[in-house]
Amino acid sequence: MPPRALKLCPHHRMAEAPQPNSTFPRPSFFIMAGIPGLGDAQAWMTLVFGPMYLLALLGNGAVLAVVQIDSTLHQPMFLLLATLAATDLSLATSIAPGLLAVLWLGPQPVPYAACLVQMFFVHALTAVESGVLLAMACDRAVAVGRPLHYPILVTKARVGYAVLVLALKAVAIVVPFPLLVAQFEHFRAKTIDHAYCAHMAVAELVVGNTWANNLYGLALSLAVSGVDILGISGSYGLIAHAVLRLPTREARAKAFGTCSSHICVILAFYVPGLFSYLTHRFGRHTVPKPVHILLTSICCCHLPSTFSSMGPAPSRSGTGYWKLSHSEKASSNRQ
Repeated sequence: MPPRALKLCPHHRMAEAPQPNSTFPRPSFFIMAGIPGLGDAQAWMTLVFGPMYLLALLGNGAVLAVVQIDSTLHQPMFLLLATLAATDLSLATSIAPGLLAVLWLGPQPVPYAACLVQMFFVHALTAVESGVLLAMACDRAVAVGRPLHYPILVTKARVGYAVLVLALKAVAIVVPFPLLVAQFEHFRAKTIDHAYCAHMAVAELVVGNTWANNLYGLALSLAVSGVDILGISGSYGLIAHAVLRLPTREARAKAFGTCSSHICVILAFYVPGLFSYLTHRFGRHTVPKPVHILLTSICCCHLPSTFSSMGPAPSRSGTGYWKLSHSEKASSNRQ
């Protein structure tokens, strides 16, 4: 039987239900409330999030271990897969332990500095994951469209440089988030009605004009996710064009099969993220806040990790298959 939510001390109760028009100086801690509106039933949600987090740990950990141990997998395609697994593992770990503690034990205090650190890592890792998915789509596009030149165009060194650029870009674009929050000296409440320290969830508590927070969050979402989605769409457009030119139906089916797991991870990452963004911006009065937070926590923070753990790795012979298909096609054209 899950324990009831811990009773908060009077200071915590004051933070949880502030008086109208009251303000607080910059708090030394926030109260993380988790999913509002569920009451004591919130503890049962650990039966959902706990197994999903465990699956993310085991699945992504297994991917990293296999790629590390098997030297034949030290190839660009599998190095990108390992990077995705590491990013998923880090993203889930930055959220799940605190979320599980809140669900099981009730509202928990979170130090102000720790909240800003979590805010940075959650948004930065999300940006890195989006970039890695784009890199994987480009990798598959080159493997499908230029299989004979793939070993020359896509090397381990270039993959390493690409991952480094993605990490530096994520740091550069996400650093303003905690800085924009840190500039405010007063807050209207200390309770964060969210599963983690999301930027806008914390910005809603501040006293002052948050137009810069809103504008930067909107611009960043459109610039990062928009560009990555366009790049992924273009890459798969090239892949579809190359696949449809293959001579037999069996060859086309095998070709699409090599990209199926990547497509599943892309859909699991972007579709819930788009839903969360649209409901937060435009559907506050139509989608109840508990439903929005619950779906955001499950989909954006756990489903991508779970899908990438469960999804089959790309075929080790995928590039060779494309080389063989193009060689056969070239031979038939010569005949």
